[in-house]
Order: sequence, then C-alpha cells, then structure tokens
Amino acid sequence: MITIWPQYLNKNLTLKEGRKIAKEYAVSDPSISDIERAAKRLGLQYSVQKDVSYPGKWYEKSGRVLVEWEGTKLELLREVSGEIKNMRN
Repeated sequence: MITIWPQYLNKNLTLKEGRKIAKEYAVSDPSISDIERAAKRLGLQYSVQKDVSYPGKWYEKSGRVLVEWEGTKLELLREVSGEIKNMRN
C-alpha cells in the first residue's frame, strides 16, 4: 500500500512543505476527491481516509488515499497527478 497525501501533488507547496514530485508534474490544490477519482479512472485498488492529518500539518484534516501499487511511489504520484490534469482539461 502506498499513501498519497494531497500535499504530495500540490504544485503550490515547496518540497519542504511536502510536495514529492516536480512542479511540472504537480497540480494546483488537489483534493482527496480528485485523487480518488484519478485512482478510480486508472483502475487502481484504493481506500480513502478522510479524517487523518498530514504529519507536517497535524492541525488540518486533509485526508489521504491508500493505493495498491506495484511500481515506485514516484511513478504512482506522477500517474495520479497526470490523470488529475486530464480530468481538469
């Protein structure tokens, strides 16, 4: 299981604030529902946890998505982010 926090894909954040992928792959302010829809469209097995907080922002319940994935975390984040971009266009 790989955890995807919205912060990982947010191009408005710095790497220190939690972004995990290059800005060229990232999207603006992804929501949990964006990530969930992208995972569904990619045919991935996933579960959503809405009432959890990203450790760096423990005071803010951003939620997270847990995804079954065979490749690397970086590959998964790029796939999901790319799918969110496709959905927004």
